[in-house]
Amino acid sequence: MHTLLVTLLVIVSIALIAVVLLQTGKSAGLSGAISGGAEQLFGKQKARGIDLILHRVTVVLAVLFFVLTIAVSYFGL
Repeated sequence: MHTLLVTLLVIVSIALIAVVLLQTGKSAGLSGAISGGAEQLFGKQKARGIDLILHRVTVVLAVLFFVLTIAVSYFGL
């Protein structure tokens, strides 16, 4: 059981890294750093298409990562 959970954790970790690296950046240099936070806060930039899919996959993989990490620590004892 422990080996299976560790294997799944490694696969989810690699997938999470890949999905995060595939996402596009939200800021455009220094001007994006100053005004980018306000645009995201008030919802002027909405994710569409592949960015929306990547965002949702990132959330799912992050939740799986935390659940698997807790399961590995619980069953690893």
